[in-house]
Amino acid sequence: MKGFTREDDYNTRRAHLANLTDEELYNRFWEKMSEVVDPITAMAKKYTSSSIERSVLLRMGFSSVEAQSIVDVCLDHDLMGYGAGHVVYLYSKTFDMELRDAGLAFSRKENINEIIDALEKREADARAKA
Repeated sequence: MKGFTREDDYNTRRAHLANLTDEELYNRFWEKMSEVVDPITAMAKKYTSSSIERSVLLRMGFSSVEAQSIVDVCLDHDLMGYGAGHVVYLYSKTFDMELRDAGLAFSRKENINEIIDALEKREADARAKA
């Protein structure tokens, strides 16, 4: 930029790092990186949104309208925390169906109580192992 002069304060800002070895700098970098990334990773594991779940379902081969219908059923039955794609996958495994057929059946609320029970059982089993 014309007319802009930045004072070089590099040595002042790095003073607290100057006496660290390469290994200590490496470890400090990864500690700081974890401080930044860990909360984001935790949020990504815990939270989702309808648009994210629709996007997952679109990549699984469902149309936009079908994906919206599946997400609506997940919302109606408080299943979003499991992930709509996971719900469809588990439905397909539970009832030995192709993914697409399972998603469409789920969107029609077929066997809805059985899949809710299966999801709750898997969650309870996972907690018991932890």
